[in-house]
Amino acid sequence: MCASLRRSVLVGGPLRIEVAGETNVGMKRTHNEDNFSIIEESGLYIVADGMGGHASGEIASKMAVDAMREFFAATANDPERTWPYKMDRSKGYEENRLITGIKLANLRIFESAQRDARQRGMGTTIVSLFAVEDGVYLAHVGDSRVYRIRDGKLEQLTEDHSLLNDYIKMKRLTPEEIASFPHKNVIVRALGMKDTVKVDTRLEQPRAGDVYLLCSDGLSGPVPDPDMLEILVASPDLKTAASRLISRANENGGPDNITVVLARWMSS
Repeated sequence: MCASLRRSVLVGGPLRIEVAGETNVGMKRTHNEDNFSIIEESGLYIVADGMGGHASGEIASKMAVDAMREFFAATANDPERTWPYKMDRSKGYEENRLITGIKLANLRIFESAQRDARQRGMGTTIVSLFAVEDGVYLAHVGDSRVYRIRDGKLEQLTEDHSLLNDYIKMKRLTPEEIASFPHKNVIVRALGMKDTVKVDTRLEQPRAGDVYLLCSDGLSGPVPDPDMLEILVASPDLKTAASRLISRANENGGPDNITVVLARWMSS
């Protein structure tokens, strides 16, 4: 198990950010293929859920986190640095920066898997939160999620790139059909599957008191949304909240690795 607690300042804004993160192997797995990172100097928070078995998933998720950290460090020191991807002119510089970091991580994982037969088929989800002067950018690929807790309500802000979610969108499934869906763990988009990847993004405007929850499906699978909200509201601080969320996932069977990153916006 690995835990971390950080605090940082939202540059150019009146709100301070408090952050905590924790990861746990769960009750059924022998090793942890999840990774997370709190990159305080960049205002960047990441959760990655690896897949591929034989430790390849762990390699892929760590590669994604490392690639993002390296790209953001390089572009912070040299904003004019040439990027390997064209900027989307419909989006601003920082949103393009976030998307490019994820695309580079995808390419690094894909190329590594092509070179090494032992890593063939490895991949990872990624979900990230990037605090900038005009708000917060969320970006994700796969079924790791971002939730927002505001005014006592929990809202999922990302849409799972999963086979189950595709079926839900195509036709109305009953709660019973959703519960018994045989391919719940099949995701249709992840880093490393192809040499290119589509990244979903959105811009948020945090308010004082908002809490953003980034998590792997090891949390969102076994812990229902109302239980998540109850734990978050009742916990005295983010570090305790992260630990309690992971404990609840394990109490509910802990079928997968569990990773949680929490960020709270507070008045300075």
